[in-house]
Amino acid sequence: MKKFQPQPGFVVQAFRFALDPNAAQEAALRSHCGAARAAYNWAVGWVTASWWQRRAEETYGVPEARLTQWRPWSLPSLRKAFNEAKHTDPRFAAWWEENSKEAYNTGLANAAAAFDNYTKSKQGKRHGKRMGTPRFKSKRKARLACRFTTGTIRVDADGRHVTLPRLGTLRTHEPTMKLLARVQAGTARILSATVRHERGRWLVSFQAEVKRDLERVARPDVAVGIDLGVKTLAVMADSTGEIRTVANPGHYDRALGQLRRACRTVSRRQGPDRRTGRKPSKRWEKANAARNRVHHRVANLREDALHKLTTSVAAEYGTVVVEDLNVAGMLRNRRLARRIADAGFGEIRRQLDYKTRRRHATRLVAADRWYPSSKTCSGCGAVKAKLPLHVRTYQCDACSLVIDRDDNAALNLAALAAACMTGTGVAGDQDTTEVVSKPRGADRKTRAIRTRRKAEAGRAGGATLPHQRQEEARDRTHAEALTLW
Repeated sequence: MKKFQPQPGFVVQAFRFALDPNAAQEAALRSHCGAARAAYNWAVGWVTASWWQRRAEETYGVPEARLTQWRPWSLPSLRKAFNEAKHTDPRFAAWWEENSKEAYNTGLANAAAAFDNYTKSKQGKRHGKRMGTPRFKSKRKARLACRFTTGTIRVDADGRHVTLPRLGTLRTHEPTMKLLARVQAGTARILSATVRHERGRWLVSFQAEVKRDLERVARPDVAVGIDLGVKTLAVMADSTGEIRTVANPGHYDRALGQLRRACRTVSRRQGPDRRTGRKPSKRWEKANAARNRVHHRVANLREDALHKLTTSVAAEYGTVVVEDLNVAGMLRNRRLARRIADAGFGEIRRQLDYKTRRRHATRLVAADRWYPSSKTCSGCGAVKAKLPLHVRTYQCDACSLVIDRDDNAALNLAALAAACMTGTGVAGDQDTTEVVSKPRGADRKTRAIRTRRKAEAGRAGGATLPHQRQEEARDRTHAEALTLW
């Protein structure tokens, strides 16, 4: 299916509003989201049934030409098959008319996308983690969501209601004027609407084609390097030498006491037990809702703080340099995982990406993952071989510079903006400054590659001779590591 392309001068933007549905409307919302989940499970079962049938026939020696045909998983094929089955299938025949057709189309579209992602991942055409076959969605764990693309989708003129197909008019918890004003002015056109239950509230997100002019940044000629951390969320150093520090709010740490008391209350109530089929008590449900409100408030505070930080940075500087952090690997450290997750390193990178590129047409430079920003001297360019994490002050052995570790890393990242323009790949320009010898091993990774344990041909037990031992992998040169986003 061809991807939607906005008009020149327009962008696709989402506007999200919280809803305040009554009891009947909330039941209808849950019914639509449940219908989407049921349609998704039907599509997964319908497609994979042919796979299992073919596998069983192969065990009986059925020739290839006589095997059961593969069932297609394209969206038009799934729609056609589902429309034929919903009248006779006992899982849908009694109630499918109660919901909009868009609810079932949501589940079928998600199933088609899941099979496409699985196929591309298996063929090596999809980046990222290897994806398995689509699985059924659980009624207890599946996220409640439903998308509407046709029918009556509008923001009402009073600015406090929205209208959706089959659901009717729903009151919003907050004004919708930021979208309504654009629609009335003719600078926005609503494409679709998605309702979902998230963080204890019902939300509606309108996907709109919006006319948006590029906003000029306050300092277009200035580059800033951002060093993210746990104790201090961000240290920003620009090309003029100014250094600013953004403290880590630590929303989760501040809520730990309240969360501990809420969890203690929940543990004293009679909760559900799937083994015996016991249902939770009313007091447990009330205590669990109170505990969830603490988690939801922390998530909302974190999201608000990150948006304010990234918006201010993207609106001020012409070039932003960040590190390509291995956040998934950092979360494996059990001592720092909670604080790293609370800081939201990956979310900061994602928000800076689209805010610099789409809103201001500025540059976002990602330093290489192995670039030694903390080990490199921001004054002379010398690189230390080792710099443990507990050492918070950088002392250069070549030029005797003494500077905070995070400030030094931010200055080096800011210098990379000029390096990617001039062709040099270090914090100091090596073509104009005196070459400083690096200590032994400074240009190598700090961890050696483990030898293979798999047995090789002709060697019992996979033993490796001394002259066959692998050397430590060298870092790539910094000039090759820069990536423009």
